[in-house]
Formats: sequence, C-alpha cells, structure tokens
Amino acid sequence: MARQKFVAGNWKMFTSAASGRALARAVAAGVTDDRVRVAVAPPYPYLALIAECLAGSRVGVAAQNLYPAHEGAFTGEVSPEMLKDVGCKYVILGHSERRHGLGERNEFINLKVRAAIDAGLDVILCVGETLEEREKDHTQQIIWRQLYDALAGFDRALVHRLTIAYEPVWAIGTGRTATPDQAQEVHAYIRGLARKAWDEQSAAALTIQYGGSVKAENARELMSQPDIDGALVGGASLKPESFLAIVAGAA
Repeated sequence: MARQKFVAGNWKMFTSAASGRALARAVAAGVTDDRVRVAVAPPYPYLALIAECLAGSRVGVAAQNLYPAHEGAFTGEVSPEMLKDVGCKYVILGHSERRHGLGERNEFINLKVRAAIDAGLDVILCVGETLEEREKDHTQQIIWRQLYDALAGFDRALVHRLTIAYEPVWAIGTGRTATPDQAQEVHAYIRGLARKAWDEQSAAALTIQYGGSVKAENARELMSQPDIDGALVGGASLKPESFLAIVAGAA
C-alpha cells in the first residue's frame, strides 16, 4: 500500500492573529480532498485561534515545539498536554533552528519525542546536516546519530505516529535546494536505517518528508522520488497560493 503524502507548513515566527486567520482559512478552502495529509504550524500565541479556524477542515494543526513535562515551574514553556488541549495533532521537534540556534541536543529531543507520543501527539522529527558536514562527507554519520539518539526507546508499533523530516541545514532559507537525487539518496538511507532498527514493514510505513527551500516550482519533482513522502515547508507556507501549489504537487 502506497504511503500517503504529508505536507506541513511551518510558519515559524511569522503572522499576526489577523493574517494567520486569513492564511488558515485560505489553506482550508484549498484542501478539498484527502489525497494529501496537510497541517500548518502557527506560532504559539495563535494555536488556539488557528485550531478554531481549521475545525472541521482537512487541515491539521501542529505546534513548533514543546517542553517534556506534564506541568510544573517551567516559566515560558508549554507542555504537550496544553498543545493537545488547544487542538494540536502534531508537534515539530528537533528543527535545525532549535538545534543550532538554541543549542538543543539529541538527548533532550528524545525526551520531547517521548513526552509527545505519551500525550497523544504525532511527531515530526527533523534531522539534517550543515554545509560543512556535507562537504566533509559526514551526512550519513550525522543523520544516523540524530535518529539513534532522538528515537532511543521508540516503539516501532507507533511508526504511524512518526514523521521524519530531512532538512539539510544548508538548504533552509538559503534558496538552495538539494537536487531530487541528493534528497532521495538521504531519504533512502533513512528508510534503510529504519529497516535495520525495526523491520521491513515499519520502514515501508515510515513517512519521510523533505524540508529545505521547498517551492511550488520544485515540489512535484522532489515528491515524485520513491522515498520522499511529502514536504516540511517554511517560507512558501506563508502564502496560500504557493503552499497549496506544493500540496497539489504532492497529489
């Protein structure tokens, strides 16, 4: 059975209440069938608002992060239960901007993955190498370590609640994009790791997105590769016409 394509829009620290509402409504209006699974990830302050806008639509809501605790004295943090409470289905974890900009380590990301799964959230786990690491031919080593550490203790029976997003750091927000062959090579490697760690059935079921300057112009070619199951979209998700064109490219 073919894997369903999954396209998620990461709004990062953009939009206002008004622009986010308009964007969500336009996306919901444009997603008219279930051939492609679709989600958007607004900033924290607008999660409940956007979830209300998307209620009853074919578009799910993702959070951009969480803190791995049920509750407590963690000023400024947000628990997985809070995210569920306001309508989130997904959470993005391990994004390169948090790894490299905010110093998040694999072991901490593992705690977040466990907390998210335990709370009933589906996880979009980001992995990827820097330009320096790629130029040193360390891509596979970096991907292996990020996955091995972040998914320690993960139950393969829950693979349907996990998406891996391969996001080459050198291609995020730079306008550079991995070629379809480059992206496919890493996606195939990730699926091979899943096959070795779990089994053939789990590896075949695993959703692996590509994230790295995905645009309407390159989306279809990227997502036609055998191991690329969708896209984690950054800047192009902030305009409904470009995001919906990417969704159409996945269908």
